[in-house]
Amino acid sequence: MAVRIRLTRMGRKKKPFYRIVVANSESKRDGKFLEVVGTYDPMQQPAAVTIHREKLQIWLDQGAQPTDTVKNLLKMAPAA
Repeated sequence: MAVRIRLTRMGRKKKPFYRIVVANSESKRDGKFLEVVGTYDPMQQPAAVTIHREKLQIWLDQGAQPTDTVKNLLKMAPAA
């Protein structure tokens, strides 16, 4: 079972809001996930990214792979 760190879409039409979640790679985009490790709000200026660094590091240590989009968001997130 491959585990990915990816985005799941929330919000309403034309007002997207994303959760950064840890999920099985075979599950649907908005399907089951294991844990929420952050959020991404592209509607704010500048875009708001919040990350729970401790939770994220635990999953990365266990071998979870972030998607390319999540890798870019992690670079944008303020260091806490």
